[in-house]
Amino acid sequence: MNAITPIEPEQQVRDMADPRPRRRWMRYAVGLGIVALAPVAWLALRSGPAASAPTPPSVTVATPLLRQVAEWDNYVGRFAPSQTVEVRPRVSGAVVALHFHDGDLVRKGQLLFTIDPRPFTAALAEAQAGVASSRSALALAQADLDRATRLTGDEALSASEVDTLKARVQAASAALAAAQARVRARALDVEFTTVRAPIAGRVSDRRVDVGNLVAGGEGTSATLLTTINALDPIYFTFDASEALYLKAQRARSAGQADSAVEIRLQDEPDYRWRGKVDFTDNGLNDRSGTIRGRAVLANPDYFLTPGMFGNMRLANAGAVNALLVPDSAIQTDQARKTLLVVGPDGTVTARPVELGAVVAGLRVIRSGIKAQDRVVITGTQSATPGSKVTLHEGRIAPDPAAAPAAVSELVAAQATFATAR
Repeated sequence: MNAITPIEPEQQVRDMADPRPRRRWMRYAVGLGIVALAPVAWLALRSGPAASAPTPPSVTVATPLLRQVAEWDNYVGRFAPSQTVEVRPRVSGAVVALHFHDGDLVRKGQLLFTIDPRPFTAALAEAQAGVASSRSALALAQADLDRATRLTGDEALSASEVDTLKARVQAASAALAAAQARVRARALDVEFTTVRAPIAGRVSDRRVDVGNLVAGGEGTSATLLTTINALDPIYFTFDASEALYLKAQRARSAGQADSAVEIRLQDEPDYRWRGKVDFTDNGLNDRSGTIRGRAVLANPDYFLTPGMFGNMRLANAGAVNALLVPDSAIQTDQARKTLLVVGPDGTVTARPVELGAVVAGLRVIRSGIKAQDRVVITGTQSATPGSKVTLHEGRIAPDPAAAPAAVSELVAAQATFATAR
């Protein structure tokens, strides 16, 4: 047996006086307790209440706005004068006077140039003298014939002599008529020495100055003096595609009347110029496949001038009832456009739609949805087809200050709300 060594009383006193071993054992006990309780706490946390399911995304829905709109076809064209005339002299001579300023508005018949009339006045006087001579010759021939006629009863003159006198009278009459015609021609030459405006409009700059010799004549052989453009009314010419032409023809076949034409200039926000289409060419261009059209509009203050560009819109149909949704709600699915529609059970579906024009920030929907459908107008990024969503009711309203949409249709590039005209 092992012997038990008795503890000295002094050792017992030292052990009781020193607390460090007791503290060491206490720390060991606490550490072991924590290690033992950790798995229990982990299991307790894991066995807590189950995590809640994620809530459906929130979206704002609204029924499409039903309004009457007028859809327009857009064209780009240029203004052209309703009449244009090249002013050329009818007689040759020296220009002695100028009676207008470059760019003036002139009225029909206003004097523009004066050509030296002296040579033509002299020619007129000579022709008038010829008339007097021919008239005297006719009077003498007539008197001879009258005397001969009184003597025919006594057979003093033969029949041949009488016939000669009659022929002389006829020749004198013809000579007088020719002389009178020469007088009228010379009088016209004198009149042509004053060059007047053949139409009312805006005159261009002068092409010749006083003192220059000009050549008269017919056509382009005569000297060009200036040009005049008639500006009231004024034309607007444009080229339309074959598709737009066919659509307009079918609308006319259906009995739809031509609507107003509206034009705006490059620096104008609104279409303030109004007119109507008065001409369509009789065939399409072989190279471009377009057809030329023309609109006419009033220009009383001569503000519009030929050569200016403008954007024209032409109503392709009368006012129609249309469904409108925000243009931002349109989704692109490859080559088609879609709208997200929420069903009665809160499920999202994608509807293919046919787009129309944009008016006041709203897109015209031609087909694909109904007036009672609830369309997602806000939160389209978080809503996916087939998922459920939390609904918030909204309202669709036009925004007159909205910028034009980037997407545009060929057949209807623009629209406006229908108003009484």
